Amino acid sequence: MTTFLSKRNLRFFLFDVFKAQNTLDFDHFKEYDLEAVNMLLDSTFDIGEKELYPIYREMDKNKAYFKDGKVEVHPKLKEAVRAIADIGLIGALDSFENGGSQLPYSITNAALSILYAANPNATPYATLTQGAANLIASFGSEELKQKYLQKMYSWDWQGTMALTEPEAGSALADLKSSASPLEDGSYSIKGQKIFISSGDHTAVDNVVHLLLARIDGAPSGTKGISLFVVPKHLEENGQLTFNDVTTSGIYGKMGQKGYVAAHLMFGEGNNCKGFLIGEPHKGLSYMFQMMNEARIGTGTLSMATASAAYHIAVQYAKDRTQGTHPDNKKVPVKIIEHADVRRMLLFQKSYIEGSMGLISYTSVLKDYSEFGPEEDRKKNHLLLELLTPVVKSYCAEQGFTSVNQAMQVLGGAGYTDDFPIEQYLRDTRVNSIYEGTTTIHGMDLLGRKLAMENGLALKYFAEELTTTIQEAMANESCRPFAEELASASQELQQCIQQQFKMAQEKGARAFLADASLFLEYFSLVTIAWVWLKSMLEIVNNTEKYEEFFLREKQATLQYFFDYELIKTKSLHLKLMKKEALTYQVSSDIF
Repeated sequence: MTTFLSKRNLRFFLFDVFKAQNTLDFDHFKEYDLEAVNMLLDSTFDIGEKELYPIYREMDKNKAYFKDGKVEVHPKLKEAVRAIADIGLIGALDSFENGGSQLPYSITNAALSILYAANPNATPYATLTQGAANLIASFGSEELKQKYLQKMYSWDWQGTMALTEPEAGSALADLKSSASPLEDGSYSIKGQKIFISSGDHTAVDNVVHLLLARIDGAPSGTKGISLFVVPKHLEENGQLTFNDVTTSGIYGKMGQKGYVAAHLMFGEGNNCKGFLIGEPHKGLSYMFQMMNEARIGTGTLSMATASAAYHIAVQYAKDRTQGTHPDNKKVPVKIIEHADVRRMLLFQKSYIEGSMGLISYTSVLKDYSEFGPEEDRKKNHLLLELLTPVVKSYCAEQGFTSVNQAMQVLGGAGYTDDFPIEQYLRDTRVNSIYEGTTTIHGMDLLGRKLAMENGLALKYFAEELTTTIQEAMANESCRPFAEELASASQELQQCIQQQFKMAQEKGARAFLADASLFLEYFSLVTIAWVWLKSMLEIVNNTEKYEEFFLREKQATLQYFFDYELIKTKSLHLKLMKKEALTYQVSSDIF
C-alpha cells in the first residue's frame, strides 16, 4: 500500500481539533452523517492509490505536448480524473438541485488533499473545473447552469480560469480582452490569454473558459471588467461547433509537465462568442470567489505534495545505512539515527501537520461563514479572509522548503529520478507563484486584511489566540508553549502597531516594503497557535489517543516552537525598524 498522506493525521486535525463533523448539523448538509463522510474519504484514498498515484511519474516522463493544433496529454489522465468525477467531487460544493453533491467545503477540501498528494499533476484538472463550475452555479443564469454544469461535473468538459494576458499579469486593471454586444444577447470576444492551466487538451470534448474581458465603453480599471463563459466549442442540438478559440501552443515548464498551461487566442476569425455571467462590470468580484477557493486549494496542493515527499524521505531514512555516531565509530547506523536527519524530518512533519491543521480550520470557517448560525457568519467570514493569504503563501513557500529537505534526506539519490522527490520539487515550485505571488499576498494581508472592518478580523483572531493560550496556561505540560506563544503574539501586535505608524508617517510604499516578511511573521504565529490548539485536544482527551501518538505530536510541537517560532525574533527586530532598506536603496545600484 502506498502512503502519500496520513489518514490518521487528516482525521485528527479535521475532526478532533477543528470539529468539521459539526457542519453536518447544518440544514444544508443534513443528508450526510460522519459514517458517510468517512466512507467518502476512504473511497478517495482508494482512487488516489489505484488511479492517480500510478501515473504521476508517467505524466512527467511522457509530458503533454502540442502538435497539429492539438494538446495531447497522458492517455490514462481521462479515466483518472473521471474517477474523481464519479464520486461527486467535481460537483461537491454545488446543490443537489444543480446536480452537485452538496458537501461541506471542509470535507471536500480534505478529500482533495488526498488526491493532490496522490498526483499533484492530474488532480488540478478536476479542481480547476470545480472552481469554474462553482462560478457558473453561483452567478450564472439558469440557461448557463443547464448548459454547462452537468458536463463539467462529469468531466466531459474541462473548466478554466482565463485571467492573465501578455501585458496584464497580476495587474488585471490593464487587461485588453474585449467583449462587443451581439444582437442575440451574447458577446463577440477578442483577445489573448496566457498561462491558462488546463487551457486545452484531448482528454475532454470541450473546454469552458471563465474569461475576464471589458465590454465596449466600460469604465477603465478593474471597475470595468466583466466575466464571461467562453467555450472552445458551442453546443447546439447535441453537436459541437468551433467557437474561434485557438491554442497557439503550450508552455514548457520546470515542473507540472503533465498539467497543461496554454496560450489561447480568442476571436482571431471574428467569430468567438461569450456569454455574460451576472451583471456587467462585476466580473472581478465574481472571479474572486474562484480565486479565493483556488488560493486555499494551492495551499492544500503544496501541503499534500510535501506530504508525499515526506513519506518517501522517512522510509528512505529508515532503510538507508550510512555513517556512524561520533561516539561509536564501529557500528554503522540507519541515517534516521543521525540527529540532523531527524531535524530535517521534523521540519517536514511540523510544516505538513501544522499546515494540515490550518487548512482544516479555514475550510471549516468557510462552511460556517455560509451555512452556520446567522449571528456568527460575519466573524467566520472575516477570519477566513484574514487567513487566506497565510494558507496560500505560507503553505506554498514552506512546501517547497519541505520537499527540498526531503531531497536532502535522500542525498544524491534524491537528485536522481530513481525517486520521485526531484519531480515533487519541480512540481511544487510554482505554487508560490500561482494565484498571486507571495509579495502580493503579503501586501494583501498587511495593507488590506488587517484593516478590514476597522481591524475587526484581526480582533477576532487575537481572541482565538487568547482563548487557546489561556486554556493552555491551565495545563502544566502545555504552559511553557502557551507562554512562548503569548510572548510572540504580543510582539506581533507591537509590530502591527509599528507598521501602521509607518504607514501614517512614511506612506504606503514604505509601509508595504517588507510585507512579505510580515506575512512570514504572522504565519509562524498562526501555525504555532494551530499546534498549541492541537496539543490541547490530546492532553484534554488522553483516553482517545495511544502513547505513541501523544509522543510524536509532543515532539513535533516542541520542534516547531524551538526551531520555527523562534524565527519571529529576528523578523520582529527587522520589522520594528523605521524604514526598510529595500525602500531606501536606489534602483540604480543594480
